[in-house]
This record gives sequence, C-alpha cells and structure tokens, in this order.
Amino acid sequence: MRSTLPLLIVFSLLTLLSCSQPPRAGQEGGESVEMKYAENLRITRHEGYTLVELKDPWHKGQTLHRYVLVPRGEDLPSGLPEGTVLRVPLQRAIMFTTVHSSLLVEFGRRDAIAGVCDLKYIKNPWVKAQCQAGKIANCGGGLSPDVEQIIAANPDALLLSPFENSGGYGQGGGIGGPLVEGADYMETSALGRAEWMKFYGLLFGAEAEADSIFSAMDANYQQIKQMAAKQATGAKPRVLMDKVTGSVWYVPGGRSTMAGLIRDAGGDYCFASDTHSGSVALPFETVLARASDAAVWLIRTQGETDILAENPGYAQFRAFQQGNVWTCDVATSFFYEDTPFHPDRLLKEFYEIFHNICENSRYFYQLPTAAKDAA
Repeated sequence: MRSTLPLLIVFSLLTLLSCSQPPRAGQEGGESVEMKYAENLRITRHEGYTLVELKDPWHKGQTLHRYVLVPRGEDLPSGLPEGTVLRVPLQRAIMFTTVHSSLLVEFGRRDAIAGVCDLKYIKNPWVKAQCQAGKIANCGGGLSPDVEQIIAANPDALLLSPFENSGGYGQGGGIGGPLVEGADYMETSALGRAEWMKFYGLLFGAEAEADSIFSAMDANYQQIKQMAAKQATGAKPRVLMDKVTGSVWYVPGGRSTMAGLIRDAGGDYCFASDTHSGSVALPFETVLARASDAAVWLIRTQGETDILAENPGYAQFRAFQQGNVWTCDVATSFFYEDTPFHPDRLLKEFYEIFHNICENSRYFYQLPTAAKDAA
C-alpha cells in the first residue's frame, strides 16, 4: 500500500538521528485509556504527562517506540520515563501518508499540516489547493523526500508509517522534530487500526473529536455486523480478492483486516484458513484451485482495467462467468484515505454486495461486461 511505502531514503538522510536506548519498564500507577480493539497501542495518563507505548508488531514482546506527551507551554515534570518527548498539541507536522492527512482534516486540525509527501496520491481538494498555493509544503515522494522543503517547513514532528526494523531512531533534531511512527496498519483487525485515532487525537489536541468519531464508527460497524449475522441463513457467499500482479497473485492473509471485514460482512473468504496478517503471494494456479467457485470477486485496481485482456484464465472463475466481479479504482476513489479509520463504510458496501442489495456504491463498482465477455 502507498501508506506503508518503505522510507529507507528518509532514514539515510536524517544523519543526526541516533538510536535510543531500550526503554525501561513503564512507571507504576497512572490511568490507562481503554483500548477495545487495538493490540499494539497502550496509553497511560500520569500527572503532567501521558505515556504512549507502541508494541513492536514484528517482534513479539518488544517495544517499537514510546512517547511522552507533555502539554505545550507547561514545565517538564520531573522523573519522566524514557521515551521521545512530544509537546502537544503538535502545531506543524509533515504528513508522509494520505491516510493521516485525511484524519487531521476530519479532526478539524488541518492547520497542523505543514507539509505532505506523495502529493500525487492525495485526493483531498483542500490539501491539494493549499499545496498549489504554497501554504502547505510539497515535500516530494515518500521514497525520495525533499529534505530542504522539510527543513524549511519547520515541523515539530514527522508522521510516517514504519516498516520492520525501522524503530529506535529517536529524535529527528536535524530536520526540526521527532518521528512519530504511525504503525496502525499493522493491527490485525479493522477496528483495531481505526482505534489508533485516539493516539493521533492526543497528538493534535483533538482527543474529544477522536473519541466521538471512533464511537460513532464503532456503533455503526457493530450494527452492520449484526445485520450480516442475521442475514446469514444458509451458505455464505464465497469471496475472492484482487488479481495477478506481475507474476503472482497477492491475496490478503486469513488474519488480515480485509479478511476480517469479509467475515463480518457475512462472506466466506476463500483464504480464511491462512494464518498471515499481510498479503500472501500465490501462483495463479493455486488461487484457481482454491477459489474458482467464489461467488463474489472484489478487485482493487490502479486505473481502469480489462481483466480478461490481462489474463484470459480469469474466465474460469465462477464470479466472472456470472458477472459478479466488482472493481475499485484506488487511483480515483477515496478507498485508501477513507477506509483505514472508517472501516464501517467498507463493511456496509461489502454487506450490500454480498447480499445483492448494493445500489449506491462508494468504492467498488460491478463490471457490467464480465458475463457477456465470458460467454
């Protein structure tokens, strides 16, 4: 996904970053903030500061990062635990992902967006207009950021999505602020990922907004999930995801957020028994053997696509033969900007597709020629 592109070049350019020491155990006491679904996030309130601990999703039992949030303008409390100190609310942040940029706009804190990376992928009209007017810095691509633009923007933080072994790089004093690791995408449930908005709300002084948005989203999600459970009287529709890319077919793992959404929407995911939380690369023949009988086929594409022209073998799938192929053009839709923190919207669409009641789709559109071409 674009939101999780490796940032090796960023880290090599930040020459003043130093590895932090392993954090000591969390302080005693404090009031824990309830996490209903997030597995890799822990927030504890203490007098004068809030401690946020991110579990390392790649190394069980280890800590990815810990942040000590201290209210802006107040004296630093004595005896702070080890971790990256952040003065909150953040005032000027560089956003390396479209996902987090959209969330700040929803929080009403778009004024805190000092710069963005990968502008060509951002669809929010306000952010694009501000960049064009020079009020938000265009900091280049996520793989090749413009460090001069980042320095000129004078940020107090850079919010990015980490990858394996990227943790422990401490303070980014060389470019004006610390790195905030938005590892929400490594949660194994859609609701768990969405709950990270509580952390981002704390960072940007939008705690009440984050709690309100999350509560409303969660209630809507549970309502749709219950509707799907009541609807499932008999065999659930078998569901297949995506298509061949290059020489392999990347299918969402059985423990991925996408697999969980399909399950909660009342579908029977063809690879539900898989134990991976990320994507799994499989040859076409394996997918055909496992999923040729799928009744629904959901495909995320980059631009318009003619799937039969890409691979005539797709005509062997039942969903194609019956004209039940649905595509989402991520290049034009708000799929990657909306769904991470509003999985209820995608769940609703899946539910309606699976039960043949989809009238006003937001992301996926049925291919009208699939059955005709197969014939």
